[in-house]
Amino acid sequence: MIEKQGEKLTLTVEETARVLSISRSLAYEMVRQGKIPALHFNRCIRIPRHALYELLGAKHDGEKSEEV
Repeated sequence: MIEKQGEKLTLTVEETARVLSISRSLAYEMVRQGKIPALHFNRCIRIPRHALYELLGAKHDGEKSEEV
């Protein structure tokens, strides 16, 4: 997958919460439950952008995919 120039490969939990229009605490809970795929680097949690798109059933460019 080719990333758009300047687009980060990962999002913080807070950024993910904003994208999903949910609270920060709900986003952390969903990460803890494994509902949102996440990478753990010591105390840092990052959500891969491509995993978030897959979770939402959307293509990388923001278009809705045929598989939902």
